[in-house]
Amino acid sequence: MKLHPPPMAQKNPAEKLPESPVALRQPQVTTVHGRQLHDDYGWLRQRQEQEVIDYLEAENRYTAEVMQGTAELQEVLYQEMVGRIRETDQTVPVPIDDYEYYSRTVEGLQYPIFCRRRRQEGAPEEILLDVNALAAGEKYLRLGVHSVSPDHRLLAYSTDADGSESYRLRILDLASRQHLPDSIEASGRAFVWANDSKSFYYTTLDATHRPFRLHHHLLGTQPADDPVVFEEADERFFLTVYKTLSRRFLCIILGSHTTSEVHYLDFESEQPVFCCLAPRQQGVEMILDHRGDDLFILSNEEAPNFCLLRAPVDDPRPEKWQQMIDHREDVKLEGVDLFRQHLVVYLRRQGLRNIRIFDFAQETWHDIELDEPVYAAWGQDNWQFDSSMLRFVYTSLVTPATTYEYDMNTRQRRLLKQVEVCGGYDPQRFECKRLWVSSADGVDIPVSLVQRRGLDRQDRRPLLLYGYGSYGNSIDPHFASTRLGLLERGFAFAIAHVRGGGELGRRWYDDGKLFAKRHTFEDFIAVAETLISEGYTRPEELVIRGGSAGGLLIGAVINQRPELAAAAIAEVPFVDVINTMLDPSLPLTVIEYEEWGNPQHEDAFEYIRSYSPYDNVQSLEYPHLLVTAGLNDPRVQYWEPAKWVAKLRATKKGDRWLLLRTNMDSGHGGASGRYDVLREEAFKQAFVLKVVGDGADLNVLPEPCESFSP
Repeated sequence: MKLHPPPMAQKNPAEKLPESPVALRQPQVTTVHGRQLHDDYGWLRQRQEQEVIDYLEAENRYTAEVMQGTAELQEVLYQEMVGRIRETDQTVPVPIDDYEYYSRTVEGLQYPIFCRRRRQEGAPEEILLDVNALAAGEKYLRLGVHSVSPDHRLLAYSTDADGSESYRLRILDLASRQHLPDSIEASGRAFVWANDSKSFYYTTLDATHRPFRLHHHLLGTQPADDPVVFEEADERFFLTVYKTLSRRFLCIILGSHTTSEVHYLDFESEQPVFCCLAPRQQGVEMILDHRGDDLFILSNEEAPNFCLLRAPVDDPRPEKWQQMIDHREDVKLEGVDLFRQHLVVYLRRQGLRNIRIFDFAQETWHDIELDEPVYAAWGQDNWQFDSSMLRFVYTSLVTPATTYEYDMNTRQRRLLKQVEVCGGYDPQRFECKRLWVSSADGVDIPVSLVQRRGLDRQDRRPLLLYGYGSYGNSIDPHFASTRLGLLERGFAFAIAHVRGGGELGRRWYDDGKLFAKRHTFEDFIAVAETLISEGYTRPEELVIRGGSAGGLLIGAVINQRPELAAAAIAEVPFVDVINTMLDPSLPLTVIEYEEWGNPQHEDAFEYIRSYSPYDNVQSLEYPHLLVTAGLNDPRVQYWEPAKWVAKLRATKKGDRWLLLRTNMDSGHGGASGRYDVLREEAFKQAFVLKVVGDGADLNVLPEPCESFSP
């Protein structure tokens, strides 16, 4: 199959860019373990220098020039994506006390409008917050906090206008529509109202962007005078705060990647003070919840996949803890919801989420039946403690997100809403399956796959393979209407649930981190090889994709096996692992020693350097490569993908595309407006189709949805 060269003379593509960065700056030199590290492109960290901005903008122009021939295809893909969504729509109303809350979207508007109405027939709508109005004149806007006070009179909300994840917190009086003077700059995302609605708790960030302080603010006072009620000094730990559904306890979690400590405050106490549930122990994680006279503790102490304990509120010393759910090697407990009469447990078995329910009065357990071979399910919008109704969302690679209300007494479920896919989408036209692939060391890796039924694979077998594999995060197989354009054009889509994720429990995570990190890459390669050998795809029609730590996966894989795929997409990729982990002043570095290792230790340095994508660029013919970055990204600094691309451009062989696209107005998550997000996805899919897609001009534009009025 012919691979498409850049639309220019067959010369080094860097000739279209500014002169070589090496000529502009001397290499940065760092001495580690008695050796000197030369970073030829370290100058790109100097964001304050105009030539750095000029360089990034030149890369953007180059990318636009290379992709110019796909402009029509991008527009077709974008119109298809827009055509599959109901642009004017409304979420399922969520009951909270005397109100029901919901959000809605309007055709042509980028952002949601948050609303409520009283829970009585014919009650009028009240608009709480129109994010479109907040975003007027902004190139980017992300909502952080969005919380109504317990008395339903005030709305706390926070906004990030540049993608830096530093938020401005404001309080809106819902009756007068006036903002209170209580405005707080540079806050984190954690926020909790006190039960009396007269004060609230919020977090602030340290110099490395770590939420480390909890403040208490009394309405009407100066934020500068807010007392710090808790401060976490250990740089490995982030501070977050939440309130139990019972509304009785305010909980602080101080968490690293392997350890957590819980402090709690009883709002019903005459003199409420924070108490420590149990002193932190390295490697022990806990989450606290409450019902009636008991505290419930999800803990992994001597239980890697977690167990559930209960303790009396009046005397919650560890020696009083009693086991309620035992640890199991084959089942991971991932969370609980506590209602007055029921306990809901979210667990994972064989990579799939399950929901189990305990009736306190009957002392019986039962499961909610979820029967597709590949699916995802989770609880959502359960804010009523005195309720027997559980709301949960179910989805799969072929089933759009579906919200159910489940009666935990009668065990009957009621469909509340399924996200509509316009254009006559028929899930029966597609099939999804679970595959198991043997990795290099014999461990079986689960793979989720979807494709069109009855697809003729004689001539074309394009496939998009996605992977992540870090932090114990599970990549659940959910539905995405944006994926349908590729599926309709004959693509298959697969997720490699590689080690380093959490799909098969805590040991699955531990076996893909620190000195076992190479398992993540080996698993992904094994999945790709098996999909090729079993006829699902061919190397010249395989595209691999991952973002952030998943971008590290992509970078490591193409260094090891550049011939494995025709194209790769690395979104905001964490690729400069050594240099980042040697700099504790950067956000996330110290906390991530427990994920990647501390390269100040020589054994960790050698291991990380053996796979770090930036440090292992070679003179090879790499796949066509699209790399994205966000100028204001606090998680993966923009210079990581920029340096990686510069080094690849100077080192790689061949004339396959090497494209860097930096969003100059956003951060880690890319664009914030829903239409802008679709344009970014259309751009990436046009890249995929241009490289591996025969029939790329096929227009499968769906029919529009019927008009909708909320």
